[in-house]
Amino acid sequence: MAPVMAQDVTVNDLPWLLEYSPERCQMCGKCLAVCTFQAIEAATERRLASPGGGNAPAYRLAPVIRQSGKLAEACVGCGMCAKVCPNRAIRPVRNPDSRSELLVRSGGLPAKRGGRNNLLKGRTLDEIVVGRISQMTDPALDSERHTFDIRAPFGRVLGAGALPLAAEGGLLQVTGKTPPVRWIYPVIFGDMSVGALSPRAWEAICLATAYLNEVHHLPVRMCTGEGGLPPGLLRSEHLQYMILQIASGHFGWNRIIAAMPEMQTDPAGILIKIGQGAKPGDGGLLPAVKVAEHIRAIRGVPKADLLSPPNHQGLYSIEESVQKMHLSMGAAFGFRVPVAIKCAASSTSVSVYNNLLRDPYQICGGFFLDGIQGGTGAANTVSLEHTGHPLVSKVRECYLAAVNQGRQGQVPLWAGGGIGMTGQAAADAFKLICLGANGVFIAKLLIQLCGCVGNENGRCNACHTGRCPVGICTQDPRLIRRLDVDKAAQNIVDYMLAFDSELRKLMAPVGNSSLPVGRSDALVSVDKAVADALAIAYAC
Repeated sequence: MAPVMAQDVTVNDLPWLLEYSPERCQMCGKCLAVCTFQAIEAATERRLASPGGGNAPAYRLAPVIRQSGKLAEACVGCGMCAKVCPNRAIRPVRNPDSRSELLVRSGGLPAKRGGRNNLLKGRTLDEIVVGRISQMTDPALDSERHTFDIRAPFGRVLGAGALPLAAEGGLLQVTGKTPPVRWIYPVIFGDMSVGALSPRAWEAICLATAYLNEVHHLPVRMCTGEGGLPPGLLRSEHLQYMILQIASGHFGWNRIIAAMPEMQTDPAGILIKIGQGAKPGDGGLLPAVKVAEHIRAIRGVPKADLLSPPNHQGLYSIEESVQKMHLSMGAAFGFRVPVAIKCAASSTSVSVYNNLLRDPYQICGGFFLDGIQGGTGAANTVSLEHTGHPLVSKVRECYLAAVNQGRQGQVPLWAGGGIGMTGQAAADAFKLICLGANGVFIAKLLIQLCGCVGNENGRCNACHTGRCPVGICTQDPRLIRRLDVDKAAQNIVDYMLAFDSELRKLMAPVGNSSLPVGRSDALVSVDKAVADALAIAYAC
């Protein structure tokens, strides 16, 4: 037996322990087959067969399932072993004495993980309730039978004084062009790339988007994420439901440019990602283990870690970004497609938004603000947990800044980062809309509907390893097969139909037939500090 050193890592140092009952185990091997992290192994134990009396005791070897004590093979708590065990003989439990936070920086490298951050001190949205209910003097609406106009703009909306209109001969004449605007559902499926998600997971979100549009006439749009998209989709009519993202790595854009002459329709829009809420200041990261053959073909890259720079190179001011990027992307599609930017929420968000509002070229078609509780497929843990800015106050400040200039709604404000974190996406969206957002974008919620088991309490969150146990964040063909595309798409469709109904049920008592953008009088807070910070009523 090898000697054990005091510094050796053992099972007791890991974040999850496997609770195993050998008397219930039938040694079928299902748990071993399903574990993608090699956290368990088949082994034997030496057990006493008989006391032996005056003779030497007799021993026998018994087969058992044993947890690996290696840090690289640590259990992530996904629970797949418990799901497949016919006798409920095994399950993961949290280890309150774990030392893994100290030990994961092997080789002097930062710890990495996926998922969302661990900001669990309570959400501001949960301290806000809808407090204005129309009753006798201002009757409420009927959420089941009333007709609601639930649409949000994606694209620059001109103020009355800037519209190219003139009265000639008693008739109103259009004297110039207006920026392109798409009136869409106030939910955009957030940017998760081909590469970050498995082909089946990405396909499930695409199918759900198309089904919602074509069957339920709900104009939901999907953002492709960084890295391009499959050639077949570029040449499909379904491209009209896609918002193409360009990020600092420019991955996949040479394929998009090459496909333009063959496109049957324009995309829904262009989103230029400056930063994201989960890891602001860091560029994107797609680990080499997830750079499969089809990813290399789409992006035109070798099999290697794909890192985007933390910012678009050559852009040193907001004005440059407006002129270089928005103008060039707009020109690529003949100025028929709205172009927006996505930034991480920060103390400078209002400054950026003010510059976009004052843009004399009227190019920017939207400002996407991503808060600290947004998710990511791979990030340095220190960035994920200790950088960023909560979303709610920044949305409110940006909206009030636009109000002070009389320009609210001209550059649509979209909010994301933790929407639906508690499962109540409609309530979160309604509150943010009342605070000034035109709509929201969601992402983590979608993969949870596909079957993701990761959470903010440290369960799984191994998206960066390429060993996703449910086949969502992996490119391993064996693991991808675990995901049922049709079931995942159906879950997303069902949730969005419920979302639509819930949003109407929140709009009806307030008395709004259209989205109540900026209707902060509809909200109250049970926290005085929150009420003061957001300039809404305090209720006790």
